[in-house]
Amino acid sequence: MRKVTSLVFVLAFGAIILIAAAWFMDSYWPIGGSGNDEVASNRTDQNAGTGNAGGDPADDAQSGGKAGSTPEVESPNTDDEIDGGEEGIASGKEIVRLAFVGDVLLGSTVSGLLENYGYDYPYTHVKELLQKPDLTVANLETPITDRGEPVDKTYVYRSSPQALPAFKEAGFDVVNLANNHILDFGAEGLLDTLQYLKEAGIYHVGAGKNGQEAFAPVYVDQDGIRVAFLGFSHVVPTVDWKARNMSEREPTGHPGVADTYDYTRPVETIAKASEQADLVIVLVHWGVEREESPRPYQVDLARRYIDAGADLIVGSHPHVLQSFEQYNGKWIAYSLGNFIFTTNDNPRTWESSILEAACTKDGECELHITPVLTKAAQPVVMEGEEGRALLSRLDALSDGVRIETDGRLVAER
Repeated sequence: MRKVTSLVFVLAFGAIILIAAAWFMDSYWPIGGSGNDEVASNRTDQNAGTGNAGGDPADDAQSGGKAGSTPEVESPNTDDEIDGGEEGIASGKEIVRLAFVGDVLLGSTVSGLLENYGYDYPYTHVKELLQKPDLTVANLETPITDRGEPVDKTYVYRSSPQALPAFKEAGFDVVNLANNHILDFGAEGLLDTLQYLKEAGIYHVGAGKNGQEAFAPVYVDQDGIRVAFLGFSHVVPTVDWKARNMSEREPTGHPGVADTYDYTRPVETIAKASEQADLVIVLVHWGVEREESPRPYQVDLARRYIDAGADLIVGSHPHVLQSFEQYNGKWIAYSLGNFIFTTNDNPRTWESSILEAACTKDGECELHITPVLTKAAQPVVMEGEEGRALLSRLDALSDGVRIETDGRLVAER
């Protein structure tokens, strides 16, 4: 009997020790391992220089999880629709659903992450949101090429063509190439990009073999609605980056981007597109990096575009989210921030978004914004209080616009 009592005592004491150990581990050990799961990729064979676009020196791209795996994050609920309500788009109208994201960088240290974790790594937690709309649009911040020589500027990027199939499969249909990095590897790199996009079945605007091609809109027919996309840039490193028309002097023209320093040609192009399409979308690269409010010239350009016939303006380049505005019944999103990008030490550049637009044949659009946090080139939907806090800050930045806690945008005047 004494042996049985002793055995029971030993077993009970052992159980207490195990419970205490489990409590200690749960309280003091980070979920998912040792807590030291951040890695940095220093590959330079794809790039002649690293760093954030436009001269940001810190681009420590960090990655969560071990090679071959990704952190587990709760998938976002994508059942909500933007069909309006009493104040929304009238029921029964034909609607095209669009999604927009900001800057997408598939080069620099992001290249190493893609090679280590797979080319579909960036889209793990947002693919459903990207694939759900009829058309999904991004600003592609890198040329897609293995050729060419780096141009003489501080930060130059390029991405392997191997990254493009996963980008397409994630849901992207249209990209704007009018930006300050698409010619980082010269005309050769740009021409490769145009060809690879064509082979992947991805529409492009904003750059081309000559001025006629760079400024030309792309028309996409979707559910009985003809959508025109145009791309322009107000950020051009040198004059030589500007696309030039075919002419007697230059029979083949000059490859480059469609610039908007002089608004005359963009405005004329928008006006012509509005005669051919039901819905006109303008994608524009502009503004000042890390500034949360648009410069006066951005406001002026956006309004000129709308006066010419644009129905929705979506901006990129500042690497942070900027305000929203409605002008003459048309929406302006001045900047959607970095969507897939290197990670630096400024938390504002980690904040991003997916902007959804439900638009009718007569150019009326309703907007919804999903807050996103991007670290290690992997965007994740911001849930709960964190997401509401970002929406609240955007609401405060946006004069005359109310951003509801569910992400809906409402014009107040």
